[in-house]
Amino acid sequence: QVQLVESGGGLVQAGGSLRLSCAASGRTFSRYAMGWFRQAPGKEREFVGAISWSGGSTRYADSVKGRFTISGDGAKNTVYLQMNSLKPEDTAVYFCAASRRPYFTSRHASEDEYDYWGQGTQVTVSS
Repeated sequence: QVQLVESGGGLVQAGGSLRLSCAASGRTFSRYAMGWFRQAPGKEREFVGAISWSGGSTRYADSVKGRFTISGDGAKNTVYLQMNSLKPEDTAVYFCAASRRPYFTSRHASEDEYDYWGQGTQVTVSS
């Protein structure tokens, strides 16, 4: 079994930055891809970005490209989401997820590719 725990959420003003962390425990993640999703009130959960566990490949939603960066620390089994130039529309609960698929493709923008999910952390951006 795998456990994912997000942290780092909070309240920030528009234009500010936050860094979210996702700590994984349980099975090793040497071949897992990790993703970040978010869900705003009244909306469906949407893809934010993903990273192959080697860290060599990343993918981002168009809405966050150039502002958000995903990175990983294999030694700590932790993935980070650095969020800069935050906007009120970034307000949401952010979830990390782990994928056991032995590949990393554009399909990792889909929730269907993920097997484990964290409980989420709230990010609120005030205008």
